[in-house]
Amino acid sequence: MESKKESKGSNDKLVEAFMKSEIKKNLSLNDLVKEYSRVDSGNRRNGGGVSPDNANSDSDISLQKNPKKLRVFEGLLSDDLPPLNSKIVRIFTSSTFTDTQLERNALMADVYPKIKEYCRENHGLEFQVVDMRWGVRDEATDDHMTTELCMNEIRNCQRLSTGPNFVVFLGQKYGYRPIPTIIDGAEFKKLEECTQQFPEDLALLQKWYQVDTNTVPPVYILRPISTVYYNFNNKRNAKLQEADSNAWWDTMCDLQKILRRAVEVLLEKKMIDEEGAHNYYMSVTEREIQNGILRAKDTGDHALAYIRSIEDINISVLRISKLFVDIAGRSLDTEAQDLLDNLRDRKIPAALAEENIARFSVTWTGKEGLDNDTHKEYIEEFCNHFYHSILKLVDDAVKKNDELMHDRIYADILQHLHMCLNLVKLFKGREEIIHRVTEYLKGSNNIPLIMYGESGCGKTSLLAKSASLVREVYNDATPVLLIRFLGTSPDSSTIQPLLHSLCVQISYLYDQPIEDIPSDLVLLQGYFKKLLSCATKESPMVIFLDSLDQISPTDGAHSLMWLPTRLPPNVKFVVSSLPKLYGVLDTLFKLISNKGNRIEITPLGADLGGNIIKTWLERKQRDVSSSQWEIVNAAISKCNLPLYVKLVFDEICRWRSFSKPQDTVLSHSIHEIINKLFERIENSHGKTLVSRALGYITASKSGLSEAELEDLLSLDEKVLNDVFQYHIPPVRRIPPLLWTRIRNDLPGYLTEREADGVNVINWYHRQFIDVCKERYFRNLNFLNEIHSNISDYFCGTWGGGREKPFEYSELQRSRLGSEKTGLSDRKVPLQPNVHFDSDGNVCRYNLRKLSELPHHLLRSNRYDDLYNECLFNYGFLRAKIASMPLQMTLADFEELQEKVFDKDTKILADTIRLSASILTHYSDMLGPQIVGRLLPLYSTHPKIRNLIQQCDTDGINFCSLVPTHHCYHTPGGPLQYSLEGHLFAPYGISITSDTRYLISASNRIIIFDLSTGEVFRTIFPGVEGIVSTLSISPNDKYCVCSTTINQVIICNIQTGDFQIIEKPVEETSLLGVSSLSSEFVVYNSRAWYVYSIDGTLKQRTPVYQATPLMEIRLKQNKEHVFILESVDENDRDRTFVVLNANIDDHFQFHTALAVTKDSKTVYSCIELSDFDIAVYTRSPRFCWEYQRSFNNTEEVYSLCLSDDETHLAATVAPGFKVWDLLAKLSKEGKEVVMSLPHGIRNIPNKHSLASLCLFSRRNEFLCAGVRKYIFVWDVKNGTLVKTLDAHFGRICRLMSVTGPDRTNKLISSSLDKTIKVWNIENIYEDVYSIDRMEKPVDDICMAADHISRAITITRNCLGLWNLSDGRLLKTLSSSGSSIISQAKITSNGLYIVSAELDNRTQQNSESENEVIIPTGNVLIWNAEEGKTLQTVPLRNVHQLILNENDTRCIAISSSLNRVKCTCIEVPRAKEVYTFELEGQKRNKNAVLTCDGLSLVFPTTNKAGETNILSVYHAKTGAHQFKVTLKYSNYQEFHTLLPMPNDPSQIAIIDNNKGVIFDIKKKSAVKSINKWNGVVNSTGKYGLYAPTRGGLELLALTKNPDKPQTQTLIPRVAEGVFYVKCLFTKNDKHVVYYHRGHRTIRVFRISDCKQLAHYKCHAQVNAMEGTADGTGLLLGAEDGSFVILTIADPQNANNIKIEELPSRQLIQDPNGSAQNGFTIGSHMMAAKVVSKPLSKVRQHLQSKRQAKEDKMNSILKDYTSKV
Repeated sequence: MESKKESKGSNDKLVEAFMKSEIKKNLSLNDLVKEYSRVDSGNRRNGGGVSPDNANSDSDISLQKNPKKLRVFEGLLSDDLPPLNSKIVRIFTSSTFTDTQLERNALMADVYPKIKEYCRENHGLEFQVVDMRWGVRDEATDDHMTTELCMNEIRNCQRLSTGPNFVVFLGQKYGYRPIPTIIDGAEFKKLEECTQQFPEDLALLQKWYQVDTNTVPPVYILRPISTVYYNFNNKRNAKLQEADSNAWWDTMCDLQKILRRAVEVLLEKKMIDEEGAHNYYMSVTEREIQNGILRAKDTGDHALAYIRSIEDINISVLRISKLFVDIAGRSLDTEAQDLLDNLRDRKIPAALAEENIARFSVTWTGKEGLDNDTHKEYIEEFCNHFYHSILKLVDDAVKKNDELMHDRIYADILQHLHMCLNLVKLFKGREEIIHRVTEYLKGSNNIPLIMYGESGCGKTSLLAKSASLVREVYNDATPVLLIRFLGTSPDSSTIQPLLHSLCVQISYLYDQPIEDIPSDLVLLQGYFKKLLSCATKESPMVIFLDSLDQISPTDGAHSLMWLPTRLPPNVKFVVSSLPKLYGVLDTLFKLISNKGNRIEITPLGADLGGNIIKTWLERKQRDVSSSQWEIVNAAISKCNLPLYVKLVFDEICRWRSFSKPQDTVLSHSIHEIINKLFERIENSHGKTLVSRALGYITASKSGLSEAELEDLLSLDEKVLNDVFQYHIPPVRRIPPLLWTRIRNDLPGYLTEREADGVNVINWYHRQFIDVCKERYFRNLNFLNEIHSNISDYFCGTWGGGREKPFEYSELQRSRLGSEKTGLSDRKVPLQPNVHFDSDGNVCRYNLRKLSELPHHLLRSNRYDDLYNECLFNYGFLRAKIASMPLQMTLADFEELQEKVFDKDTKILADTIRLSASILTHYSDMLGPQIVGRLLPLYSTHPKIRNLIQQCDTDGINFCSLVPTHHCYHTPGGPLQYSLEGHLFAPYGISITSDTRYLISASNRIIIFDLSTGEVFRTIFPGVEGIVSTLSISPNDKYCVCSTTINQVIICNIQTGDFQIIEKPVEETSLLGVSSLSSEFVVYNSRAWYVYSIDGTLKQRTPVYQATPLMEIRLKQNKEHVFILESVDENDRDRTFVVLNANIDDHFQFHTALAVTKDSKTVYSCIELSDFDIAVYTRSPRFCWEYQRSFNNTEEVYSLCLSDDETHLAATVAPGFKVWDLLAKLSKEGKEVVMSLPHGIRNIPNKHSLASLCLFSRRNEFLCAGVRKYIFVWDVKNGTLVKTLDAHFGRICRLMSVTGPDRTNKLISSSLDKTIKVWNIENIYEDVYSIDRMEKPVDDICMAADHISRAITITRNCLGLWNLSDGRLLKTLSSSGSSIISQAKITSNGLYIVSAELDNRTQQNSESENEVIIPTGNVLIWNAEEGKTLQTVPLRNVHQLILNENDTRCIAISSSLNRVKCTCIEVPRAKEVYTFELEGQKRNKNAVLTCDGLSLVFPTTNKAGETNILSVYHAKTGAHQFKVTLKYSNYQEFHTLLPMPNDPSQIAIIDNNKGVIFDIKKKSAVKSINKWNGVVNSTGKYGLYAPTRGGLELLALTKNPDKPQTQTLIPRVAEGVFYVKCLFTKNDKHVVYYHRGHRTIRVFRISDCKQLAHYKCHAQVNAMEGTADGTGLLLGAEDGSFVILTIADPQNANNIKIEELPSRQLIQDPNGSAQNGFTIGSHMMAAKVVSKPLSKVRQHLQSKRQAKEDKMNSILKDYTSKV
């Protein structure tokens, strides 16, 4: 790593030499890189853990790095910083005012919307046209600022636009030639001198031009028109306005003549140059062209010119001709024409390539000269040329900038660097604070530095200035600067993108593989901290994060657990935050307690504030008068926060030396001065326009692009009616000039940043947001309207050409004679959720809509629209989940729940949370997850039903596998979260004292946020053992874990840092740990060891009298509890000890013990009273005194006290007993018995006192974990309230979480590696149980003709399933010890044949010893009755084959070295034939040919050759012949298969190929390389699916229309995993299951298109296609049986999902809609037990019976249809 940084240092020196030396004239940048490569090639070596194997990746060798990108990633702050990546195409259109209206209107109406759509859909770019002429009636404006605004807009377009930025339309008119608005003072004096001889002219000149000495040097400024002609803007009195307007035009002509006459004199005297003189003759259009083309760079890539010539213009019709040519008097203005000719015919061609100039010639016709009808062809040709020319420039620019343009991280880093530079330019003072920061950077402090202070105090500027000094501080090294102004860009607004961005930047700079950056947030946090160690002395790393309070609180960002509190060497970390906002600063102080690492930022002070303003004025060449300085000093003496100083500076920059006193007033607070600013802008531009424009920006979630703001204003009728009071525009849209003028009056207060892939504008400081809300949003109706308008826009309500109705105002109707109402297309875009390319593939998501729409629908109280357009809209949900972090989708639901409670919304949000682990990586699984979980609510919840229907219709375009029935856990009921992530059983679980976090441990430590159920942090200690115990310190700062291989892990919960102590105890194995805040104890049976929290051993203490230690419980009050075992392992006597400085009391007990929190009362079994529960208390004399006993005759396994210590529970074999300790009963007490269901008992754990039972909040329920179930009893009467089928494996830990805030949770962990959180408050809520087998499903068999019957095979049980409703009908098992090896169901579904293996102990006839001899039977079952019909003793059956229309079963069994084949009738079990196989046993299955006549066995001959096949007659059992396999390239095969299309052919499959073999001809027919034996029903296609990945479709027969091999899944090296693939029975699809990924993919055979990528909930052990080819049956490791429908969108013959029984509505007896689901499973009644009220049971039973009757009727209809 050191050499890498040396090379970077060398690079910097070489660049410096390059810039200073002569060689830069001759060397290109590529030459420079080559030279650097030559110089440095001998010094480069790998660093930071990068191996030579990775040296070829683009992120591992600096020579391959883009120099431009490298500079940005290094954080090199300089004036030549690359410009910001643009996400917009912004074109300034220049034209004369009147003669191009026809063309500009055509572009506005027809072309711009198409270009906008093209840019958005193909490149993700916004398109905006700046037409400063459009919509403006008068060229003259009161303040004469239009020309300057135009120049500013041209510069903005050049700065922002990707590709084209300037287009000029020129005809035969030179255009408006205004007089200068500002004239240099010295030049004006010369003009005055030349006018001295004309006193009236001089007086007129001096009247209109005023000197401004506040400008340095002074200038003369043209007065606003209305200061002389007061009615110039008086639009309410048309006559007065017209008079003043005419007067101004006359005056302007006079001024123009005066100035030009004087300029001519100066030019003659050579007192002014040609260019200076031309300034007084130049038109606005030429000035625009000058800036947009003549003085611009790379015009060929950015500019276009359209030149139109009109022949035969009739000059005599002045009313029309003056619109197209310049008229002076009543004739042609020859001076203007000469200037135009020079510009059009000489200047433009000289500056712009010919291919960028388009010329058109048209003929003057009719009264108007040009019109749409006569010149239709010209307009079409013009528009078509414009459209394609713009698109070409855009496409070329995108291709040219493609590498970095689409580099999101590069763009984000660059944006923050630009912001830093802009802040530094205005920075002054604060030397003391800057010195403290630089001293921190220079020093050895390894703790982050905190800067904090109130809003507006200058934290951000100080942080930026500090960052700019990093290179000066590390002048002997090459530091790397990472800076983020949090909340100013999408990637800095939420924690996951922020950390990912930082990790990418570090990895790129320090040559770490970028692909190793994890996507999971928990892993990402640890990886980020790990990357910090890459820093070296030669290349230190400095990170600045501004405004931690501005990052979104989602994903626990404000807990700051991602922030490192201890830094590696050569790393510095500086953060800033506001106090009292979200508690971020308080959290920071907890994490970083060192006060020396805190800097409080205070106001500037009046003196410094004044000095800063003076400095800024000097830079801007401005000044203020002495009287004005007094006003400034008075203001900053009262408020000198940096933000206020900046606002004052911006305000006084507007002051002229001649400004009136009432115009030079300063407010004395930030809020007041911002309010004054808004008030002034409203007065200038109209309150309606300003309030709504600023309101839209403020109300937006993350800002608005200027195109969006322009669209919103164009849809706002109140704005348009206010703007168009006095004229009707050609297109009803807001003129761009109006917003431009407003933005110009807000200098620097609106910032540009990227949000959702678009450049948006937003307030640069939150104070503006606060003032804007206070000023405009106090009117809630106004606020609601603003949000509603934005909602309509992002809904696309008026997009795509749809005309929006409007109503003219009374003023417009009276003045303009317009109708009352109208319709107009506002030229706004449609707002699809997703943009698709021409092939129908997703090319881009509409991130703006996905982010903004829910925000505004909620705030406009449009809840129905929110449900329909967002929360219950499949397309919206899927798009948002696919393109944004899942938490952003959940945040939409959470926001609604905070405002309005909606049960359906809560259910759907919980559904998404439950599916989070899948949806995070497989967004296309949204449909299956919603359907699979929410089908039980189909009838009763209309919004959910509508969403399911969308999943069934729209969702199949993304995942064509649709759950046929309810198959996943439904939200609601007690289960709140299912927490996954452990690879082994999490024996260690504990809760922090604030009940927010759950700490769990196996071979890793996972911290879950109990408020969201999300993983908060994952810590990988790298230990080989499994954590057995876990203890959290009382201050919640540390957790200490012990492992099964004698290790201790000390983990800082807040930071994730950990330490491992190997062999912390001597000799025997570690038993456990117990911790306090600063120390912890580890112990084994012989001693306990006290360690400090940093891992230092403090003390070792042997146990009392060498009695084995069993458990230690440390107490804060130092009264620690020790429990000792008996020396005799068979003796359950134990000793309880409370030990501190004063107490050493021993208490003898046996079996079980419960101790109060103060250790003063014990409940236990003692020797004198056998199993009675004795109560003892500790007296003041430190001895144990007997209090009372509770009668009990059964052995007690453990005791448990409730949290409030008012109830005691004892675990006994048949259940539990509970005593109310406060009840006024006899001394003996009275228990409440809680019995376990029949067949379930508690089993004691001899070496543990832990109990798997506990009390809920308020002691209402007793909850116990037994096997994999959680049982819940009513404590008062002992009634079993509910049985929860909680886990698939045995429950190993159980704990409660209770609190005063109604928290009443239960947490269980299991051997199935999951942790589940149960909300006991919902214990009575409906639970929709899912039938499943008790053990993993090993195989599936379906009845071919009875499509509603299938069986699942587990180790010792068969399950008979109804495929029509997905329910388990029966479980079949002959004995508990039998192992089922094979099972088949007949095609009619009436009978099941199974083979069972039973290892029974028998007496060996040759000896007296007992041996295990495998025995077995073949059983024939009646499927309907679930009874065994026949039992045939057959040992070790390993294959069953049904034949003769399933009336016969061929059983192939083996014993020792012999193979036996037995054929029996079904169902009578009569033996048809039996024979022993000739030849030795082979571990390969036999095959039955497709005609059912031949049985083919793999055998060996006497010589031991393995290439032998024996063929038997399947009907008679007669041996027919043997075949010796001798084809070319013969290899040992592993599988035989019957060919489905030829009864004489079988397939022989080896490791490299498949061979089609004709058993009758005894010869090979064809050899197919790579074929794995899977074949479709016609024998035309096979599959190749290697375990190393990949899938190919193979043609087994020649087909000239299709290739022999088609790749469905490319081969990717990803390890070796079990895969299974099959053809559906209708030969339309290929199904592929990958066990490593746990996914199923479905492909359409006709075009090889992937239709589904289905993530399975558990490992799939068995997979079969349904008989009709429209579905899949899955048997999983967790015992579940899932039925999926293949819903191919293009298959017309597909089963209609809406006709499935699960999608039918059923009316229950009370008239409400139901859909056939019952609460719980009727097969496992013990799992869900309602309240023990007979009436309730009767009512439920009657409802269930009515629904089942209706369901049976629907199923019957459905079966008949299918």
